[in-house]
Amino acid sequence: MHGVIGEARARSVETGRCGRYLLGTLLTAAVTLVAAPLLCVPSLAAPWAEHHRRRAGALLGRPVEPRPRAVRRDLAWLAVQVATGLPAGAVALLCLGNLLLTLVVTVGWWAFPASDPPRLLLLDVPVDGWTPALTADLAQFVLLAALSALVLPPLARVHARCCLAVLAPSSAERLAARVSELTRTRADVLRAHGAELRRIERDLHDGTQARLVAIAMRLAVAGETLPRDPDAAAVLVRQAQAETEEAMTELRSVIRAIYPPVLADQGLVGALGSLGTRAGVPTRIDIGELGEVPAAVEAVAYFAVTEALANIARHSRATRAAVRVTRDGASLSAEITDDGTGGADASRGSGLDGIGRRAAALDGTMKIISPPGGPTTLTVELPCV
Repeated sequence: MHGVIGEARARSVETGRCGRYLLGTLLTAAVTLVAAPLLCVPSLAAPWAEHHRRRAGALLGRPVEPRPRAVRRDLAWLAVQVATGLPAGAVALLCLGNLLLTLVVTVGWWAFPASDPPRLLLLDVPVDGWTPALTADLAQFVLLAALSALVLPPLARVHARCCLAVLAPSSAERLAARVSELTRTRADVLRAHGAELRRIERDLHDGTQARLVAIAMRLAVAGETLPRDPDAAAVLVRQAQAETEEAMTELRSVIRAIYPPVLADQGLVGALGSLGTRAGVPTRIDIGELGEVPAAVEAVAYFAVTEALANIARHSRATRAAVRVTRDGASLSAEITDDGTGGADASRGSGLDGIGRRAAALDGTMKIISPPGGPTTLTVELPCV
């Protein structure tokens, strides 16, 4: 019984959602028809088409990726929207409008003169008493609701698919956009790489190199002092030893920023497995069979998971997190989820933008779903070939 009720509730919610989509489509189709001369201006046609793409993608549950401007396609959509949106929206208006009309006529039957009782649209039953009113109302309401549930969802999905198909970029446009994206990400990587090299050079010059010079000078002074004052020379040697240990610590930190030693020692599986114990929130690590992964992909995946967990600990107020890393053919996927407050946005920084740039440098992608209130899911896809 609960399963039947749940299924009926889900179907009614889906019918309502698709009905709203089709009624909105009717409205926008009417606006398109009336304002066609104005919407033919490319600067207005493009955002109008994007509005419909986002609505169609939301209905179908598909992410709508940015696309290059295509004036012809945007203008063609104006005609398609009028030709398909008006009849599809009219069907929704007819179904949902009669549902509302059924209730209005039944509740207000007493307001009509008894000599001319109203009749329901689909069931030719005079409404002249509560018994026939309620009986006929229930029968017609169920009939219209069933008809709406059968017709509106597939009709809305067909219209949404038509919208995405008409406005989808061509193969040549997708290739051009991809080349442009790769050019941009490669430029970002080169700039980041140059900045990283300069940072490493500063760290080595100002830190490790300065310490090594000081160590060499102490040892030279100790060598000159040793014949006449062995105790003073021993003090200088101990100081040089302490500075040597500090220099090694600084050198390890520089090396760790270039390529984490844990990756070289334990591989990606071992390195990710150890993150769960160091994360700021309780974290479950689930790693599938990864096979042989290129070193560059290992480094990006490790940094992405590390940065994501650090963000969760600092910003999300989460009580638990989970990391799932899998390999599907030539693609490595890292999914990080948490039960925090949500609202994460890569455009606001917090390390997410850096994760996206690292992934894009390897022709990979980063997607984040983080509605207000949570949960948050960050997915990084990296090619392994």
